[in-house]
Amino acid sequence: MMRVLVTGGAGFVGSHIVDALLARGDAVRVLDVLHPAAHAATPDYLDAAAELVRGDIRDGATVAAALHGVDHVCHQAAMVGLGTDIADIADYAAHNDLGTAVLLRELARARFAGRLVLASSMVVYGEGRYECAEHGLVRPGPRREADLVAGRFEPPCPHCGAPLAPRSIAEDAPPDPRNVYAATKLHQEHLAAAFERETGVPVTALRYHNVYGPRMPRDTPYAGVASIFVSALAAGRAPRVFEDGGQLRDFVHVRDVARANVLALTAPVPAPGAFNVASGRPRSVGEMACALHAASAAGAPAPVTTGDYRLGDVRHVFASARRARERLGFAADVPFGAGMAEFASAALRAAP
Repeated sequence: MMRVLVTGGAGFVGSHIVDALLARGDAVRVLDVLHPAAHAATPDYLDAAAELVRGDIRDGATVAAALHGVDHVCHQAAMVGLGTDIADIADYAAHNDLGTAVLLRELARARFAGRLVLASSMVVYGEGRYECAEHGLVRPGPRREADLVAGRFEPPCPHCGAPLAPRSIAEDAPPDPRNVYAATKLHQEHLAAAFERETGVPVTALRYHNVYGPRMPRDTPYAGVASIFVSALAAGRAPRVFEDGGQLRDFVHVRDVARANVLALTAPVPAPGAFNVASGRPRSVGEMACALHAASAAGAPAPVTTGDYRLGDVRHVFASARRARERLGFAADVPFGAGMAEFASAALRAAP
């Protein structure tokens, strides 16, 4: 039996990790601040078999107490999503970067000798991988607002301006964070890597792709696009699909993500480094909206493609899942169609 601390264990992904660990017979302690932007109260889905410590990860004394007696740490606590605007920048840096720094400091002070699994994100890549017929693999720069206004959503080749073909992105791609949240997730990886070099504690950074499933937050600025679509359908509104709906992502079910965390904690040999956690099969945002609509109650309004955009968004980013399969033994189990059908009627976390 392992004794595991799950930071952010009352959240969407964290609570599923708690469930997966408890199902194995492990002892689980949850450290969660229950931030009012995410929780109106202690969620009723959090298993009572887990010990809940309500506290802020930025507080060293709280973290030190939560670490007492644990074998491993699964660090999920973070502010997530793009947020609302640049005014969120200090909150993201405080919760994600400073919070991670405090955790790492207290792990070092405690002479921690277990494994640390860090929740990272595909947003560290920025735009995904692209290939030009003439110039081969290229990394396009940020899309220009003038192009987005004109409905030109596909990034051109930075050398010749020709159309590009999107390709799956592997963990060795250069990071290129393009919004505040992405910058903080990459900084978490850098802080954890420095901690690993100094202490020898193996750190596995799991780069989640587009996670969906029960307990996603509903109707908040930090909700994912899948949750926003489900909320719209439940309210009798048409899901609003940005751009032309052709944005490619990798949608992975939260139970698969939880299982990837357990594998990282229990692999026979620690697996330090970064790993994509994804299905390995890209789907468009429009395809996801249509799948949710098809699984919704009869009479639900069909998705509407709006042409709207957000400057912080990228066009295509989807994963190569090879490394996680070879080194962690992870492959996504939940099929896209079945997962979306379940999610269309799943219980979402109520807005505070």
